[in-house]
Amino acid sequence: MAGDIKGKLGTTNQAITITLTGLADDGVRASTAIVNTGNLFLDCLVQLLIHTGNVGAPAGDKNLLVYAYGTANDGTTYSGGATGTDADYGAVAGQLITNCHSMGIIHVDAQNETFESDVFSVASAFGGVVPAKWGIIVKDQIGQTLGASSAFYQGIYAQYT
Repeated sequence: MAGDIKGKLGTTNQAITITLTGLADDGVRASTAIVNTGNLFLDCLVQLLIHTGNVGAPAGDKNLLVYAYGTANDGTTYSGGATGTDADYGAVAGQLITNCHSMGIIHVDAQNETFESDVFSVASAFGGVVPAKWGIIVKDQIGQTLGASSAFYQGIYAQYT
């Protein structure tokens, strides 16, 4: 019996636990790890909604940098020294964002606005596979503290039709 293997989209708008609201300029925040051992997604699409504050126009680079971190040993060790929890990132010895994969950049250019990021691929960040546990790290370079902001993902399965 002939058939095709096609992509199947999982549930939309799955929250990524990361406290972006109140992230100060030059601040860096890591998310809680997403566990992929049950769903076994082939990819996850990540998107962020970034709200700039109302304290003046964005300055400096006017960018937010988005990185991915993961693990190959069930969360004992995460790339870049991430902890797998929603926490400030970079202040602890061994936490180096340069040892994580860049997912993309979100450019902002106005105050008191919400900016929707592009859709970032987790599998692309890790060379075509999704780790058993993964998360994101966001660096604020917009010259101000973020307003109400969030991140979410949607998994992609394979299905036989």
